[in-house]
Amino acid sequence: MIILGIDPGLATVGYGIIQYKGNRYRVIDYGCITTDSHILFPERLKIIYDEMNYLINRYNPDDLAIEELFFNKNVKTAIKVGQARGVEILAAVNNGIDVYEYTPLQIKQSVVGYGRAEKIQVQEMVRMLLNLKEIPKPDDVADALAVAICHSSCLNFKDMFKMK
Repeated sequence: MIILGIDPGLATVGYGIIQYKGNRYRVIDYGCITTDSHILFPERLKIIYDEMNYLINRYNPDDLAIEELFFNKNVKTAIKVGQARGVEILAAVNNGIDVYEYTPLQIKQSVVGYGRAEKIQVQEMVRMLLNLKEIPKPDDVADALAVAICHSSCLNFKDMFKMK
């Protein structure tokens, strides 16, 4: 199974693509989709949508796993990130890919075994589980890989996490 993990964003969208087979992970690709704050908002959404389509068409993932947003103190920012997240989900749905969402607590619990784990603990476990030499940077990339790992551990129960 090929899983595309997404750490949603507007300026930076982290992505991680892994293959999960026989309780083993193989990293296929990871990185960021970035948009410049000087570009008009609708154009930024288009960039994200186009890049998501490129990744989906190139790697043909079976599932997309995305982190749920938690409420941000800056409502205006939260709304814009929510709109970007919608574009990221739309790209998957338009390509016939099922979308699953996980809370930060679920991701930490799945990757580290403790839902209140620190960010560095999650990053180090991502590095170890995927047999990487270094923790992926920026943080958005490590987070996206963690989302993909979380989804792989929930495959037997994935209907519970499917977006409705």
